[in-house]
Amino acid sequence: MMNEKEFLYFMDTHDFQYERIEHPPVFTCAEAEQHRPQRPTVSTKNLFLCDKKGRRFILVVTACEKTMNLANLAEQIGVSSLRFGSEENLERLLGVKRGAVTMMALVNDSAHQVELWMDSEIWKDQIFQSHPLVNTATLLLSWEALRRFFEVTGHSVNLLKT
Repeated sequence: MMNEKEFLYFMDTHDFQYERIEHPPVFTCAEAEQHRPQRPTVSTKNLFLCDKKGRRFILVVTACEKTMNLANLAEQIGVSSLRFGSEENLERLLGVKRGAVTMMALVNDSAHQVELWMDSEIWKDQIFQSHPLVNTATLLLSWEALRRFFEVTGHSVNLLKT
């Protein structure tokens, strides 16, 4: 599993353009809002979920200001029910701890065990905020860089209607 330094090296060696903003640890969208850059960006909320039996793992990405209905998500994803994944599975599959859940952690999912589901309303936006595997910094990435990141890591973008 990569740590932040190794992740940033990965980003640099793959010529990803990003801006890194360091800040105190944040555990919620409300805390992250205090360190939001003064330009239009999508502040992302990342939910690590699994199906009822814990066999299918899902990373849902939406805007911080949105509330997600797990029953509605389950229906769209095609499972009977969803629950939050355990801290153990989060660390095992994505190499991060609660509070640092991020779509960038898909870099650690080389076995492609985690499905990526993006909110279709934010997928069209231009600049995204995301943790670089830790909650003490935020990366700003363009839509194009993010799309290419998913391509390089081998993760398909599934779109949710929210």
